[in-house]
Amino acid sequence: MRIRGRRTRWAAIALFGAFSWVAQAQEAPIGADVDSLLNYARSRNPDYAAMRFEADAATERIVPAGALPDPKFRTELRDITRMGEQNPALLPAQVGSTRYLLMQDVPWLGKRDLKREIAELDARGAEGRASGTWAELAARIKTAYSQLQYVYRNEQLTREILDLMVRLEKIAQVRYAGGLAAQQDVIRAQVEQTSMKNELVALQNERRQLQARLNALLARPTSSPLAAPERLRTLPAPAQLDPTTLEERARTRNPQIFADEARIRSAEKSRELTYKNRYPDFTLGISPIQYQGAVREWELMVELNLPLQQGSRRAQERESEAMLSAAKARRDATANQVLGDLAENLSGFDAARRTEALASTSLLPQSELTFKAALAGYETGKVDFATLLDAQRQIRQARQSQIKAQAEAQIRLADIERILGEDL
Repeated sequence: MRIRGRRTRWAAIALFGAFSWVAQAQEAPIGADVDSLLNYARSRNPDYAAMRFEADAATERIVPAGALPDPKFRTELRDITRMGEQNPALLPAQVGSTRYLLMQDVPWLGKRDLKREIAELDARGAEGRASGTWAELAARIKTAYSQLQYVYRNEQLTREILDLMVRLEKIAQVRYAGGLAAQQDVIRAQVEQTSMKNELVALQNERRQLQARLNALLARPTSSPLAAPERLRTLPAPAQLDPTTLEERARTRNPQIFADEARIRSAEKSRELTYKNRYPDFTLGISPIQYQGAVREWELMVELNLPLQQGSRRAQERESEAMLSAAKARRDATANQVLGDLAENLSGFDAARRTEALASTSLLPQSELTFKAALAGYETGKVDFATLLDAQRQIRQARQSQIKAQAEAQIRLADIERILGEDL
């Protein structure tokens, strides 16, 4: 009975493992929306992980930077032959005297605090660089996802138009069979279908390339499956895109500007530390002296370095001033570039949204009415097949314009959020 119970438990465990494996195998692939891709990349992308580890390492440098150096201990065996009365000895009780010296280096007042503050600012700069890496990675994922969605929707549109052309070919064949249309109408419909099939091949190739690019950003095998993109991100309201407000947010939250600001403050502290090197550092020591088996003398020691190399120190001070000026110039250059990119993307976003509105409210309805009128006219013999094809192309161009404008708005939004360092 005991053996049968064990077998039952092992069978249950095996069955549970099999069900778990099947459930994992049947798990839906990511990619239906951009948030699933971002969540996956945040925990698995090696570039971002490397920057996070570097930021963690920089944080751990703060405590050692402000700590005192390790003390030093020295032992001196004196008169190891006892004035020539014995062979050399190496035990404290057998030599003339033994001097023990415990020393501690002590920097000038304020140097340790400056070193700790510099390490803290360097850690903040590393955090800013890590945030910048994530902002850049997130923007690339959002952009690739928008491009993939554009290609996917364009592919769907092409298939719909291809089906429409098949129906138009049948209409042309019926009219040709009844002597109401020329054979050229049928041939033109077939040529149009072949052209669309070629476009489908190109779109499928572009879709596979974008999927491979997304998988690379996610640190997945390039052939890993991705779900079909289903949902566009909700665009922000116009009130959220006020240029003055966004410029202020970019100045305070852009990761590059944040890192440059931390670099400036670190350079200022480094300059202060360089000027404090004009003053000496100390070494304090205490020394008991042992004679045979007892300590009979005590000594105190103070040692300091003499800052006499003034030429070298003045050069270091000039270097620190130059490094501070370079950090400020770099911050200004970064701010100019960031604000220029922000203005450019805000303009592009506004143009894309207006284009999409025109395509949806005017161009597409007008094109559909034109096509319906042309189709009815062709069936009654009032218009030729070329007019019908032109009307069909107008519908396709209007739909493509709508899809392209939506994708462009999403790409511009991704760039704006990259510049801000956060989502709108």
